[in-house]
Amino acid sequence: MSVVVYAATAAGVCAAVAAARRAVAVTLLEPGRHVGGMVSGGLGYTDLGDPRVLGGMAREFAVAVGEYYGVAPGHYAGPEPHVAERILTGWLEAAGVEVVVDAPLTAVAARDGVIASVRAGGREYRGGVFVDASYEGDLLALAGVSYRVGREDRGRYGERFAGRPEFAPGKHNFPPYLSPFDTDGRLFPLIDDAPTTAVGAGDGAVMGYGYRVCLSGAPDRLPFPCRDGYDPAEWELARRWFALLAERGIEIGAPDVLGLVPNLPNGKCDANSIGPLSLNLLDGTQHAYPEADAASRERIRARHRDYTLDFLHFMSTDPAVPAAVRDGLGAWGLPADEFTDTGGLPHQLYVREARRMLGEYVLTEHDLFPAPVPQFDAIAMGSYHIDVREVRRTWREVYEHPDPLPSVENEGYLSVPVRPYPIPYRAIVPRFAECTNLLVPVCVSASHVAFASVRMEVQYEMLGQAAGEAAALTLADGRPVQRIDVGALQERLAGQGTVLALG
Repeated sequence: MSVVVYAATAAGVCAAVAAARRAVAVTLLEPGRHVGGMVSGGLGYTDLGDPRVLGGMAREFAVAVGEYYGVAPGHYAGPEPHVAERILTGWLEAAGVEVVVDAPLTAVAARDGVIASVRAGGREYRGGVFVDASYEGDLLALAGVSYRVGREDRGRYGERFAGRPEFAPGKHNFPPYLSPFDTDGRLFPLIDDAPTTAVGAGDGAVMGYGYRVCLSGAPDRLPFPCRDGYDPAEWELARRWFALLAERGIEIGAPDVLGLVPNLPNGKCDANSIGPLSLNLLDGTQHAYPEADAASRERIRARHRDYTLDFLHFMSTDPAVPAAVRDGLGAWGLPADEFTDTGGLPHQLYVREARRMLGEYVLTEHDLFPAPVPQFDAIAMGSYHIDVREVRRTWREVYEHPDPLPSVENEGYLSVPVRPYPIPYRAIVPRFAECTNLLVPVCVSASHVAFASVRMEVQYEMLGQAAGEAAALTLADGRPVQRIDVGALQERLAGQGTVLALG
């Protein structure tokens, strides 16, 4: 029997390679045309947390990056996107993994809690164990496994940070009293007009998505294009924001709207979303994505691509943009040697969260904060802070004398430090009654709050490796994934450098 892995994210690659290194036949199905997910799709800067937890194949990747550039591991924040894909593709080839691209999942054949086959790209693939390594959780959903999308109510798990948080000031929010309305009383574009839930209430909303662009300061960089369909009127909110800053004597530069630290090799940077108006599209477009069909998802991705190009063009050319912002962005452009088949933008939309499985164990805030909870079946460690990015851009009335003033607000941002914590094997397996031959290293069983810490690519890589090892053990022992010898799994992982506990 073989292992079938769905989605060639970094987690999917690690799962496939780990199983193949155990002499298991592995097929890796990728709905797109590229390998690596966000690791090769723009997220060059590696969000790590505590470096002591980095082990296994995540550490192996860091070493491979250092060897490629002839530097020590960790010298660069991460590799260039095309280098990341080259390294991961090399792993797959060396391990003998069959990689099938242009293979979106369309059906799952399951009976009595056992997946027999999946249909992807017009073909059927049979296997003994399946791994859903997608950002969306499509395989687990089609297999009938329980899941949840978006923010839960604060009362579901008794989490302090669950649900909609209070509006809060900060670098990801606008200054007060920026009106959401034009002179005719119409709501500006780029604002979500859906009703706002009560503080602490769940609403199923997910973090903002975006394209994590790779930029270059090299002489051969490509200028930011003005696409057909660019609408200057969509950016009136930004103009009002800049005008308000000028009225209050607040000066900003390009780093206040986009992270432009040259943190990648060869004069490139992974441009992060910074500030209240950024590459994160917060008009509510992303909320339908997790459950959308293929055509609808493509429309959502197209909307994000258009927004990204328009953002870069507007911020680097519009006269209403402060000169320091325009000039700062003008020193950058799209790399000539990255994403050449996708118009200079990454091939992967940054889907920060979509479905989250409800598995044998649900990781919650209480497992991370204020102190980590020991787990007998730890398969990796997390350490990155609880990092909930902005969920939506809305507005509210601020009650000032003599009349309330409408004010634009970004809501949802949350950053809470944590100590290194173990991630249990039970969080990557479904409930026994639902499916016995599926492993899920990306859409793990966690609350919205806990997932916001787990969701970093290095954790995905380590969980992917654990899923691949568990799949090999499952085939060897003939047991359900929930009943494998976890001690044997931990021995295998520890033997490959996975950190299961800190002394």
